[in-house]
Amino acid sequence: MAEHRNGARTAPGARVRAGRRGTAVRVVALALAGAGLVGVTAPTAGALGTGPAGAAAVGEEQPGNGAEAAGRGPHQGGVDAPALNEALEGMVGIGGASSSLARVTEYGRTVWKGAQGVGDFSTGAEPSANGRFRIASVTKTFVATVVLQLVGEGRFGLDDSVESLLPGAVPGGGSITVRQLLNHTSGLFDYTEDPAIGVDHETWLREGRWRSWTPQQLLAVANSHPPYSAPGTGWRYANTNYLLAGMIVERVTGRDWRREVERRIIDRLGLTGTSMPVHATGIRGPHAHTYLDLPGGPVDVTEMEPSEMDAAGVGISTTADLGTFLQALLAGRLLPAPLLAEMLTVAPASGAAQYGLGIGRLTTPCGEVWGNNGSTGRGHNSALYGTLDGSRLVAVSTNGYRNTGQGWKTSQKLLATAFCGRRPAAATPTG
Repeated sequence: MAEHRNGARTAPGARVRAGRRGTAVRVVALALAGAGLVGVTAPTAGALGTGPAGAAAVGEEQPGNGAEAAGRGPHQGGVDAPALNEALEGMVGIGGASSSLARVTEYGRTVWKGAQGVGDFSTGAEPSANGRFRIASVTKTFVATVVLQLVGEGRFGLDDSVESLLPGAVPGGGSITVRQLLNHTSGLFDYTEDPAIGVDHETWLREGRWRSWTPQQLLAVANSHPPYSAPGTGWRYANTNYLLAGMIVERVTGRDWRREVERRIIDRLGLTGTSMPVHATGIRGPHAHTYLDLPGGPVDVTEMEPSEMDAAGVGISTTADLGTFLQALLAGRLLPAPLLAEMLTVAPASGAAQYGLGIGRLTTPCGEVWGNNGSTGRGHNSALYGTLDGSRLVAVSTNGYRNTGQGWKTSQKLLATAFCGRRPAAATPTG
């Protein structure tokens, strides 16, 4: 196998293409947030350490607007660019990713961005720091924001029952509230853990990669299992909760949840690289390819039928768009203060997960940050975190490849490096 300069391997002379339907094998994806075998996995929370140093490298730099161009040098904007480049390189070299992108913003202004690895094994092209990627469970933060906007409009209450909004949707829905869906205390079974969806890698590439699902079919899978616990008595991450949240948005507004996310967030904030696809299998615009490392060589799994993830994780975005979204959210531009406070109220039962309503709290060596992360379980991983005052936000995309067991550790180093750099003493949030 040949070594690229950033440690990713390709078979000599091989052209790696997106596999035909039902042809290759799937392996355990390296997850930025600790992926499960399938579906959209739970975010990892807790305390961040700094981890070992990675190999030094220089992050990608591209011409940008004035705000981006101003933040490229070492320590500019309060960041240590060489240390961030080194941490990003470590995610590829030590962490085993085929490629990784990251961006640090301060009050909506990019102060550093980088890209490492190989964006396309067939051409050797480098990834773009401005590329698009599957955001997995970060989608939940978008969906939760829309649900809370509807609460603010008086369409329903956080403590209204699922039964009152979706009659007959789930057994015992009269005892499950909207709040419990958003903070994962409903006790409902996670449909991605069913054998029909949580299939082994070989079966997924042979039968599941291109399978189309409706929300009703996915919900029927969840309903075929007993709940994990009675509503409100424990915390268990379940994608079924956000499947139902998306259905509630559609029932109340008369429009698909995707259209509401577009209308209320994407269009409002001008997020030109963000989309919530229905059945589109590819990623429009520039993007790094995602690979699985198989005994016979790498298999390109960038393309996939995304309907299995639905409102739990179907989104596509960029690091710039994610930073814009989280900055607007934490600044109170998308939710009134009382509802933002509800969103940031951690469910006591969530324990170390520190999960609120579609968003989680993470402790770094330099204080607490808020955001979300996740994985499709197919090699696409993302993370988005920021300080409450908007002084620093970090967005990351990692395409898992070789499972070195160091993926989350190297991600911890990047996040800690980003948040522990000198932050601005004072700044005016941008609109």
